[in-house]
Parts: sequence; structure tokens; C-alpha cells
Amino acid sequence: MKSVALHNRLTTILLKNFTILLFFGFSISSFSQDVDEAKQREGRKLFKSLCASCHKLDKKLVGPALGGVEERRENAWLLAWIRNNAELRASGDQDAIAIYEEYNGSNMSAFPQLTDKNINDILYYTTVGEIKKEVVADSSTVAVGGSTSGGAPEWLIYILAAAIIVAFLMIASLLKQVNELKGNTKPDVKSNLKRDLQELWVGIKNNTFLKVTFTIFLLLVGAYVVFGTLFKVGVDEGYQPIQPILFSHKIHAGANKVDCQYCHSSAKHSKHSGIPPVNVCMNCHKNISEVAENTVVELEDGTVYGKEYLDNEIAKVYKAAGWDAENLEYTGDTKPIKWVRIHNLPDFVYFNHSQHVVAGNVACQKCHGPVTEMEEMYQYSELTMGWCINCHRETRVDLKGNEYYAKIHEQLAKKYGVEKVTAAQLGGLECGKCHY
Repeated sequence: MKSVALHNRLTTILLKNFTILLFFGFSISSFSQDVDEAKQREGRKLFKSLCASCHKLDKKLVGPALGGVEERRENAWLLAWIRNNAELRASGDQDAIAIYEEYNGSNMSAFPQLTDKNINDILYYTTVGEIKKEVVADSSTVAVGGSTSGGAPEWLIYILAAAIIVAFLMIASLLKQVNELKGNTKPDVKSNLKRDLQELWVGIKNNTFLKVTFTIFLLLVGAYVVFGTLFKVGVDEGYQPIQPILFSHKIHAGANKVDCQYCHSSAKHSKHSGIPPVNVCMNCHKNISEVAENTVVELEDGTVYGKEYLDNEIAKVYKAAGWDAENLEYTGDTKPIKWVRIHNLPDFVYFNHSQHVVAGNVACQKCHGPVTEMEEMYQYSELTMGWCINCHRETRVDLKGNEYYAKIHEQLAKKYGVEKVTAAQLGGLECGKCHY
């Protein structure tokens, strides 16, 4: 009886504990999924526009890390601090004064325009953080430092392919032996082919018309192959070198909509567009030390780079700039980034970016292609003389807001009998424009 009672008691305890664990597990699950996305999205928007230049969620920047700040401070105090921290310090609040002194008297901006709802949305974002979305990669993609995500390993595919080839060879060998045993041997194909070719050649040699026609045909084919090969010399269309830092134009110019001329500022002032110096990168990355949790870069070959790899690429920028991300100061130990030039015209060609960007109002994508969709930059256009000439012939001169061309347009319109004037008609085909 004692053993039965003990058994019942243990069973009861186990059931109770299991019930508690089950309830606790459901509670955690429901809590983790019970995120007000609208509130988080609004808070994130306000945080990024008002707070992100000085604060991060998980680490100190100019000010303290704000992740879980609601657990450390009362809501009423936070409302007063965010709305007007100077006024809170003036009231003699010891916590406000202590924070001010801890951060060397750095003045935090006041936000009297924010409502309680706005501030609570920001605080909600600091509590829940980013909503992590699962990144699903194609089964053929491979992450750096990892193995294939799904699918069969490459070595297994090679073994299976070899086994199939061997099987076909064995079957072919067996069928050949069966035919030989039956006496169904095939004629010698090689000897027949050789005889046919010899007869064809004798026929051509003995016929003057065929001889001349065949010679002309060979000369034309040879000329086509030779000139086609020569015309490709120096044409680097599709050139895509490996750069020292994985810089994604798709993220910067596409997703974040950074204007091309913010980084390539000399394009509107100089003949050269130029590669931006590292201090231009630091204008943003002084405060952006890592990418968002679900950020990925997928190259054309299927390779996928995730957050860890991309954060290391930002660290390379810090190393080049001599930036100490922990102490938030420059060390003076700088190292240049050795970018590999992609677009390179011959020395005897003159091209001026500012003429095209400012006077011609030509979009960057006209020559450089869909840059906002490129993970890795490559040469999109041929950049040959014929390619430039075609563009000058097809591009009409924009006269809106440019009175300089008004009279010239009137004269050329009468001269050529057209309504619209192209760059070619303005002298865009003169040799001296590009070669002098």
C-alpha cells in the first residue's frame, strides 16, 4: 500500500510540474508573439528619426543604451526627461543630474512636440526591439563559413553522376557485345566519313566555281572572327572585380535611397566622379555600427552574406578611418581602402562627368545601369566610341529652364528641319570634343 501511495504521490507531483511548465511555455510563447506591430513600427520610426543619432538599444553611443529602459525608470520620469530634460534637472531631480554629469554634461535635445503616445511608442520599441523575420534562402545558396542550406551535398551529387555515367557505359558495352555475338556489327563509321570528305574535297578542287565560292566563304568567316575578336579588345563590359569591402549599392542607393552624388560629390564639379573617401562613409557609419537583424546580401552566384559578415565589413571601414567604436573616438591609425577601379576609359579619350550630370542632366543609370539593384558594382555598358555616338544621336537636348540653348535650338531646328535637337546636332560627333 505504501508503494502504491508513493507512486500516486509522485505521479501527482509530476503532473503538477508538467502542467506548470506547459503553462509557462505557452505564456512565453504567447508573450513573444504578442507584439503590437503597429506600435512597434511607429516607435521605431520616431526612434530612428529622433534618437538613433545618440542612442542604440544594446550599447552605449553618445548617450546610454536604451534597451529595456522602462525596467530601470518609471514611466512618469521618462516622459518628463524626454520632453524636457533641462527642466527636469532644474527642478533638482537627482537622477537627471547624475545622468547629465555621467555623460560629461552632454545636452540632450528637448522634444516638447512629442505627445505621451509618441513617447510611449518609442519606449515600447526600446522594450520589444526589432521584429525578427526569418530569412529563407534558396537551397542552392551557400553562406560564407557554412555549408549548403538544404539540398544534397556536392560530393554526393558528383558520386551519383559518376555512377550514372558508369552504368550507361556498362549498358553500351553489353549491347555492343550482344550485337557482335548476333553478327550485327556496324560498318566503320570513321572510314566512311573519311571517304566522303575526300570525295567532297576532290569535287571542290575540280570545280572552279566551287573553289572560288569556298575561298570567299572562308575569307569572310575568317575576317568576321578576326575583326570581331579585335573589336572586343579593351571592352570590359560586365567587369566585376572583387573589392576589399563588400559594399552593396542595393542597400545604400536602393533600400536607403542615398543619393548618388552624396558619395560621388565630385561628379557635378569635375570631370571625374571619384571614389568617396572614408570620411564620407563615417558621416553615417559613425552612428551605424551594425546592420539590421534580417539584412542579407545575395550575390549572383548564390552566395548569401548575413548580419555577422556585414557587421565585419563595417568594422573594416572603422579600421580604415581609425575609429574606436568602443570609446567613440579617432585613434589616428588610418589605413586606406584599396578599391579596385571598374570604369576606366583609354587615356586618349576625354570625358567630363560634370558636363553630362549638370548641363546634360543625364541620370547616372543611363551609363552605369540599374545601380540601385546591384549588390556588387560592375561595368554595365560597353563604353565604346560607337556606344557614345549612338547616345549623342538619340539624346535630345533639354531646353527647359536653359535659355542659353533657346536661340541655338531655333537656328538648328531651321537648319535640320526638325523640332527637337540632339546632342549630335550640337557638335556631339566632332572628333575634337573627345579626342584632343
